[in-house]
Amino acid sequence: MKFGLMYEIQIPEPHGPTTEQERYNQVLAQVDLADEVGFHYFWTVEHHFLREFSHCSAPEVLYGAISQRTKNIRIGHAVALLPGKYNHPVRVAERAAVLDILSNGRVDLGTGRSTTLIEMDGFEVDPEDTRGQWDEAIRMIPKMWTEDPFTHEGQFYTIPPRSVVPKPVQKPHPPLWVACSQPESFKNAGEMGLGVLCFNLGGHDQLVERINLYKEGLKDAKPVGSFVNDQVAALCVIHCGEDDEEARRIAGPEGAWFVNKAEELYAPWQGRNVPDSYQFAVSAIQTERSEKTAEDHLASGAFAMGNPDSIIKVLKKYQEAGVDQILCFMQMGNLSHSRIMDSIKLFGKHVIPYFQ
Repeated sequence: MKFGLMYEIQIPEPHGPTTEQERYNQVLAQVDLADEVGFHYFWTVEHHFLREFSHCSAPEVLYGAISQRTKNIRIGHAVALLPGKYNHPVRVAERAAVLDILSNGRVDLGTGRSTTLIEMDGFEVDPEDTRGQWDEAIRMIPKMWTEDPFTHEGQFYTIPPRSVVPKPVQKPHPPLWVACSQPESFKNAGEMGLGVLCFNLGGHDQLVERINLYKEGLKDAKPVGSFVNDQVAALCVIHCGEDDEEARRIAGPEGAWFVNKAEELYAPWQGRNVPDSYQFAVSAIQTERSEKTAEDHLASGAFAMGNPDSIIKVLKKYQEAGVDQILCFMQMGNLSHSRIMDSIKLFGKHVIPYFQ
């Protein structure tokens, strides 16, 4: 099983004039350490306007910096938003290719369609169009990397014959992933030959059920790219310390802040017409996250907090469920930089070697 660091880049209030700069510098130091101690991936979201919850609005710029500071760790979008008013698919392909060159072939491209009205309304994105735009764009991007010239005529995009340059280092192209939240999206990801990026807030049985749907889809995969990326990466909120009680006392409230803040982002859907493709995600917030405490998430395995042995016990359940990579969410809420660094060190020393 592989391990990645996953970031929103969270900055709870109050903000000082240098807080964002300090937080980004902390992230860079954390990734440097993760590269040294054996983490396999670094992932971030792309979010906009989500003050406190995520200050990661231009991840490609951060990735460029990381590509020049690290040697082994892979760099993953989790995810690039594909509705065209966020990112035109040509620009996504171009930026990922440049990053692949700068990183010497260490890029993975995860994609998604966006879920919050705060972001969609801010970019004038019609929620009714996001699924169709994502589907069209994800089929275009790998062809831009492998065909020259590339041309396309579809529902949302028409591109005359053009050379999309540069081309990525990885051949035929970087691995492709998609964010999944509802059962249908897991099966669809398998059918399209895409790796899965997912949360695990619904418990072990739900995770097993959805991974089985993904595997069912893989049986008849018709990959949108040149190959099938048959991997599942699941997020777990993690803090590794020397002592179970202390780790949970310190990090539990910060993990709960993260989950509760995510729930608040869906409030603008209230009173709005929810398209069919978003019905499941919006309602799931109420059942998977609403009114749950840190203790509830620890019991379900959504959180893994404690000493290395305790964390290994939780993560073995993910491995048994069929998870290929743990997205380790360690920078949560106001957890201090020093504690995150200590957590990364301990995790790299004791947890990662156990699963290799």
